[in-house]
Amino acid sequence: MKDRQIAPAFNTIADDQRKDVFFQVLASIPPGRVTSYGRIAELAGLGRGARLVGRWLGQLPEGTTLPWHRVLNSQGKLSLGADTPSGREQRARLAAEGILVRNGRVNLRHYGWPESPASSPSKGPT
Repeated sequence: MKDRQIAPAFNTIADDQRKDVFFQVLASIPPGRVTSYGRIAELAGLGRGARLVGRWLGQLPEGTTLPWHRVLNSQGKLSLGADTPSGREQRARLAAEGILVRNGRVNLRHYGWPESPASSPSKGPT
C-alpha cells in the first residue's frame, strides 16, 4: 500500500496571517460607514473571498469589539434577518451610528467605505 499524503491542517500559519489582515481591515471601517463582504475580501487580499469573510464574521466571539455590524452584502442588504437577535442588534448598532436602514437595505453610495475613485468628489485646482 502506498503512503498517502495527509491534507494540511486547516489552521495554518498562512491562514492565521490572512485572518490577521482580515481583522485589520474589519477594524478600520469607520463608524457611520459600511462595506460589503466582497470589498473586505478584496482589501484583505482574499480575492473573491466574500463567502470566507462571511464565515469568519460568523465565527467572531460573542461580545467582540470588531465592527461586524458594518458589513453588508454587495447590494447593501443586511444579511441577518430582522427577526433574529443578531439582526436586531445589527440594525440597532447601525441606527446608533446614524446609518439609515430602509427595507433592510443601506445606501452604499451614501454610507459606503472606502469610497471608490469614481464616487469621491474631485478636488479642483488649489
